[in-house]
Amino acid sequence: MSFGDPNNPYGQQPPQAPQGPYGQQPPVPPQGGQPGYGYPQQGAPQQPQQPYGYPQQGQVPPQQGAPQYGGYPQQPQAPYGQPGMPGMGMPGMPGMPMGYASWFQRVGAFLIDGLIIAAVPIILFIISGVMAAGSASSASSAANSCPQGDYNCLSNAYQSASNSTPVGAILVMVLGYVVMLGAVIFLIAKEGSTGQTPGKKAVGIKVIKESTGQTLGFGMTFVRFLCRYLNGLLCGIGYLWPLWDEKNQTFGDKIIGNVVVRVQ
Repeated sequence: MSFGDPNNPYGQQPPQAPQGPYGQQPPVPPQGGQPGYGYPQQGAPQQPQQPYGYPQQGQVPPQQGAPQYGGYPQQPQAPYGQPGMPGMGMPGMPGMPMGYASWFQRVGAFLIDGLIIAAVPIILFIISGVMAAGSASSASSAANSCPQGDYNCLSNAYQSASNSTPVGAILVMVLGYVVMLGAVIFLIAKEGSTGQTPGKKAVGIKVIKESTGQTLGFGMTFVRFLCRYLNGLLCGIGYLWPLWDEKNQTFGDKIIGNVVVRVQ
């Protein structure tokens, strides 16, 4: 106690600076500020603040040109399908296009489909021809029995043979044409709905719309079938066009706007 201090007549102790937690000194505020929590101590180096979204220490810096989201590099997105091939899914999936069909694949599919269309009708036509030949043979026998120079007898013999032409032969021939027409309609419907006929499925190719990658449907497939006759013009050059065409298209393919692609 000091009674001689005029500024402290009662001997009070001067106020002490507040102690920090656990005996630490309180942080020193910057000039002009008040002491408070969060101010760095004097002499302590300040760590620079990194901007939001920038990768922290130890992280791989983003590649130049890579899209950023939240500061982390993103993997580039693959384009839908394959270059130049619309409507394609992930490579390697069953039924997905894998490129344009070759000319030899298309010829192989055409031969298989042609066999399907013509096999049964050809058999029926042969049967009809045999039946008609039997009728002609009987007419020849009747003509040989006529006396030489008797033109009236010969005329009657051929007229009788003509009138006796087997109705069965005509019916068998008509049945052959009906079967052929039915096979053509079946192939058109199959290709329009699935893009594949039995021949195309056997060699692994498919017909799709170039702009959408979808099947053509029955109507456009029927029109495409009619456009095949254009391929036969100029000595059939339209059928050979896929050999050097960029998309392996015939004249009919270009008119309809379809492409023939390979599938797994």
